[in-house]
Amino acid sequence: MRVTHRKYRSKLPFAELTIPLRALSTCLLLAMTEHASAELGPAEKDELTFGFIKLTDMAPLAIAYEKGFFEDEGLYVTLRAQANWKVLLDGVIDGQLDGAHMLAGQPLAASIGYGTEAHIVTPLSMDLNGNGITVSNEIWEAMRPHVPLHEGKVQHPISAQALKPVVEEYRALGQPFNMGMVFPVSTHNYELRYWLAAGGIHPGFYAPERGDVSGTLEAQVQLSVTPPPQMPATLEAGTIMGYSVGEPWNQQAIFKGIGVPVITDYEIWQNNPEKVFGMSEAFTRENPNTTVRIVKAMLRAGKWLDENDNANREEAARILSRSDYVGADYEVIANSMTGTFEYEKGDVREVPDFNVFFRHYATYPYYSDAVWYLTQMRRWGQISESKPDSWYMEQAKRVYQPEIYEKAAQELIAEGLMSPQDFPDFRVETGFRPVTDAFIDALPFDGTKPNAYLQSLSIGLK
Repeated sequence: MRVTHRKYRSKLPFAELTIPLRALSTCLLLAMTEHASAELGPAEKDELTFGFIKLTDMAPLAIAYEKGFFEDEGLYVTLRAQANWKVLLDGVIDGQLDGAHMLAGQPLAASIGYGTEAHIVTPLSMDLNGNGITVSNEIWEAMRPHVPLHEGKVQHPISAQALKPVVEEYRALGQPFNMGMVFPVSTHNYELRYWLAAGGIHPGFYAPERGDVSGTLEAQVQLSVTPPPQMPATLEAGTIMGYSVGEPWNQQAIFKGIGVPVITDYEIWQNNPEKVFGMSEAFTRENPNTTVRIVKAMLRAGKWLDENDNANREEAARILSRSDYVGADYEVIANSMTGTFEYEKGDVREVPDFNVFFRHYATYPYYSDAVWYLTQMRRWGQISESKPDSWYMEQAKRVYQPEIYEKAAQELIAEGLMSPQDFPDFRVETGFRPVTDAFIDALPFDGTKPNAYLQSLSIGLK
């Protein structure tokens, strides 16, 4: 596993100039920096190590590094790929990693004590959307007769109702129907479960109070954990019949000719929150200036990735294709990163918001995003007992830290690097998105009423 590390960049350029001119230039630079960051002191810790998993949506970290945004904040960063999500979380908890590209559910699960208990916080959402559900060629051919057509082409989004007769046939034969997802508290797990349940297929319950964390109680489809880069090989081996994962591993199935992506998470929940940047609460408390500077650099990276109608995405895909980062072919990464998505071979469709890193206030850590993840943990039994609405609010505010985000945003505005229009109106922002029904089953979600939302879902705990 390779480690990337940028050498220190000189803070005193133009060494060949005469001393008076060099001194004048230095004074001007210092004056500008002090004016721009009058309220933000220097980083308490300037050498940092961040972890990531080899997925397209780690892009803000790669871009902040490659474009010098971290160095602009006086931060010298090492980026390290991690073997899986548990190793990554453990690295943040034990201090080997100062922060990491995390599943949105990880800080919440850790903070409520599901799995490894630790107080992890997030001041920044890294992206929206970016996932898909893929099935093997054999399963797709069995689903195809149940998929509606429009003008001779498959009509999207594809409901799991098209998969239901296939699952029922396996069950009638006494054969398990296995699918993969990347981690028990991952967006991928909850999106796959949501899609299946919306199509009338029960994905199973967790029962930690009984010591059962398999998530397969009453399941009609057996879901199990597979690390993202291993998904295509596991599908090809026939161990699983399909999977839910982030890019580029859905498009990889198309390129390898082993499977068909049937739906994106944008079609399951339009503009759903995906990854976050996670740090220990202790790190943010002990290193407040460093934390704000990290967020500043990553906000600049997110904007660079989305600006000018995704004009930088081809360059981003080439950067991500390096073995230090995602390590997949450029063509595979570009297939979704540049605003398209390929379903069946040759069926390429425009999906400009498949990956969103800055638009739609993608980076703001909304409490309502945290509440949705907590409702899914309750829906599938990871939270064993019913909780009052106030509990959901308390947990969201314990983990999501919009006050750090706001400070970073105000610094960038003061420095002229961004404008107030790039961010929510902090004077009136509550942290809760408007009620939305942009789900595949059109059920509305109001983040201020989690128990009412749980009651509206036909499959799942209430």
